[in-house]
Amino acid sequence: MWLLNDLKSAEDLIFSQLGKEIRLATPLGLGKPNQLLNQIYNHAKKDASISLTIFTALSLDMPDPKSDLESRFVEPFYERHFGKNYPRLDYLRDLHSKSVPSNIRLHEFYFQAGSQLKIPLAQQNYISLNYTHVTRAIFEMEINVIVQLVALSPDGQRCSLSCNPDLTLDLRDLYKQQGKKLLLIGVVHPDLPFLGGDAEVGLDFFDAIVKTPEVKDKLFAVPKAPVTPVDYLIGLHASRLIPDDGTLQIGIGSLSDALVYATLLRHGKNELYRELLQSLDQGGASPQGVEIFSDIFHHGIYGTSEMLMDGFMNLRRGGVLKRLIFDHDEKARRYLHGAFYLGSAEFYEWLRGLKGEDYDGLSMTRVSKVNDLYDVHELALRRQRKRARFFNTCMQVSLLGGAASETLENGGVVSGVGGQYNFVAMSHELPDSHSVLMLKSFRKEGRKRASNIIWSPAHLTIPRHLRDVVVTEYGIAALKGQSDEVCIQRLLMIADSEFQEELLDQAKSFGKVSSNWQLPAEARHNHPDRILKFTRSYQGQGLFTEFPFGSDFTPVEERLQAGLLRLKTQTLVELIQSLIKGFSVNGSEFREELERMKLQSPKSLQERVFRRLLLSSLQSRKAFD
Repeated sequence: MWLLNDLKSAEDLIFSQLGKEIRLATPLGLGKPNQLLNQIYNHAKKDASISLTIFTALSLDMPDPKSDLESRFVEPFYERHFGKNYPRLDYLRDLHSKSVPSNIRLHEFYFQAGSQLKIPLAQQNYISLNYTHVTRAIFEMEINVIVQLVALSPDGQRCSLSCNPDLTLDLRDLYKQQGKKLLLIGVVHPDLPFLGGDAEVGLDFFDAIVKTPEVKDKLFAVPKAPVTPVDYLIGLHASRLIPDDGTLQIGIGSLSDALVYATLLRHGKNELYRELLQSLDQGGASPQGVEIFSDIFHHGIYGTSEMLMDGFMNLRRGGVLKRLIFDHDEKARRYLHGAFYLGSAEFYEWLRGLKGEDYDGLSMTRVSKVNDLYDVHELALRRQRKRARFFNTCMQVSLLGGAASETLENGGVVSGVGGQYNFVAMSHELPDSHSVLMLKSFRKEGRKRASNIIWSPAHLTIPRHLRDVVVTEYGIAALKGQSDEVCIQRLLMIADSEFQEELLDQAKSFGKVSSNWQLPAEARHNHPDRILKFTRSYQGQGLFTEFPFGSDFTPVEERLQAGLLRLKTQTLVELIQSLIKGFSVNGSEFREELERMKLQSPKSLQERVFRRLLLSSLQSRKAFD
């Protein structure tokens, strides 16, 4: 094993050991050593005789601002949140500028959502894989080197794969079993939490470990997202599906935050929670065909999730994530297993500060253990994952129960399959378990609305024969084991009312629903204004705030963010109207916002236009609130 004290030595080691054919894998998400990757990439970029293949997923980056006005908002935030010189990935930069040289190939099996939709090379080189099949794919591609971030123990004698044991453990085992050479290089990051479980390994796990002051930048922290009224209603409905003494998997984003928020409300303010449910049931149909719960978590739940994020931190802090299971060696009791993690700066700080039972009960492990049942400890895994609820999000659901979660009609990949199929399939293998797909009932297409419940999406991630539970802001549809007609009827009852009759007529025209069936009266009032009215009626009690778990933005930035988003969605005519309206707004009322955007004393025509547009949008937002 080599102990290296600079990145150049690691770069030289790779090319001296492997020559001109470099087939490199690096972890999805947080575990990429960006600086080393940039050096390897640029080395190959300068030498056309080198063949470099990079295989990875979820290459993290902050979106570039698309206008001067947007730059004024995001650039100071980026510097504060990510650090002044965060090492962005050069291969992403070249992908977006269409300048990746021909001797370099980039393959990803999961994109940062929406980031590569308009990048032809990324779309062409995307590889569609279930998460649990990636190890085999990497082996078949004959990857010869892995580089990843690691954490070092205080005494310097142990390493932790920390955020990414997910594929590395399985890959090393597979290569050893097959007698194949694989160069493993760990790059120490001083801020990466040292986590135990299967993620803790000896120094000799690696061929080389790089510890250098060059690696000192902040970890990539995902900014906390605002939670909308629609998100909150989906989370509230979904929280009724979680049984006490059960098992939980959740994803990331505002729907996950809303689910966690409602679950904590159920446990911590149960009387208020029940009042909310009663109010909801009076406004619409109660779910049929699935057991629902509203009690507190006496026994608690156990978490097993491919990705760990802020939600599990909040559930642990809130006294919900407390059911302990015996790990396979029968020596350790765990409340949480994860394959990789990604979250906010607060989440990383929480992980770094874990002690005692909180530390011992969290185990980072291989994805084959979390996303599958089929290993030597299958019976133990099945016993542990009792009453499991696997929550995922999707983009569209067909009236027959299939789901599209990652690919558009034209084949454009938004994200990737990841582990969603794994968890859906697993739910059907476990008794008393459910896959729950959370879905916003409609989306905006320009100035119009479109239903996300449709007859038939072009590309299905989850086939109809694995249909189970679907949740929208209007309720819960239980589909497992139901006939096609019942599935259609139940999905129509949680669809937006603007689209219900058209969808029903379509189903009748294909003979899939009885010609005399009509929507029940209680399902005919699924309108967004009802959702807004419901959440607003409780905001006086401190419920349903925009950032329920805190914000990475200042109060001024939160107001600006809402105002800028409003401008971004306006048509040309509306922008002209806003510009005119801006002349009548008193700038002193929004002094802090103008100072933050450096528009308090405009010096050009463009800045004067920006100022007026911004003032108009801020004034409209204030009046709306």
